[in-house]
Amino acid sequence: MRCFLISDNIDTQMGMRLAGIDGVVVHEREEVLSALNTAVNDRTVAIVLMTKKLTDLCSDEIMDFKLNRRSPLIVEIPDRHGDSGISDAISGYVSEAIGLKL
Repeated sequence: MRCFLISDNIDTQMGMRLAGIDGVVVHEREEVLSALNTAVNDRTVAIVLMTKKLTDLCSDEIMDFKLNRRSPLIVEIPDRHGDSGISDAISGYVSEAIGLKL
């Protein structure tokens, strides 16, 4: 199983590539949906990483994938422009799941 990145900028893609994660850079809504469909239908992909800007661009479709498919896991990541509170949300999820405050 592997991770796959769908990003809106080259910097994020290059950083993930250094970590061994393949991905694509897209900018238009149709490109995002095409890349997402390709990743979701690839049985070797366990986690799809998407930058915040792209998840905002296609939020309804992404929510549909999250609610109606068991895999892959679709994860929103911050890009180089900010963190958008992701770390706080993750800490909250972990706290709720295991009962420990991080």
